[in-house]
Amino acid sequence: MKRAWLALCLTVWSAVVQAVPDALRDAGASWRQWGSGEMRWLGIPLYRATLWVAGAARSGDPGDSPHAVQLDYRREITRSRLVEVSVDEMRRLGASEEQLERWKGVLGRVFPDVRDGDTLFGVHYPGWGATFYDRQRLLGEVPDADFARYFFSIWLDPRTRNPGLRAALLERPPG
Repeated sequence: MKRAWLALCLTVWSAVVQAVPDALRDAGASWRQWGSGEMRWLGIPLYRATLWVAGAARSGDPGDSPHAVQLDYRREITRSRLVEVSVDEMRRLGASEEQLERWKGVLGRVFPDVRDGDTLFGVHYPGWGATFYDRQRLLGEVPDADFARYFFSIWLDPRTRNPGLRAALLERPPG
């Protein structure tokens, strides 16, 4: 009986470890999936977003802990378009023009062009900044807490342009 229980525990643990993307394992910490949803524009799927949280989020708010947004792209989008949309959204959320000008260059160095099937990860370390990965490698680090706060607000702030996606991302997992 003990062997069967141990085998079951190892199988479940292995499945959990395998579910965590390699990029997040490389980012350190113990990650768990929080919520997931589809981003559409005029009914066209752009990407599937998944929120990952490191460790146990304090007070049930995943924003209190390091967290990551995984974007699984469903369409081809150029680097310049990704930068433009990100900057526009951070502007709408209150970032200054001086900050945006600086961050535009940072995003241009970090973001690649994406195609259908590509995955990008942004990891937010509250109080420090952010790191960005694709499935294989680190794309860049941005040690700027204000940048990270505004960037991840694109999906997680109550003023987001897509409240349905925000609700899906923040839906607390069972357990």
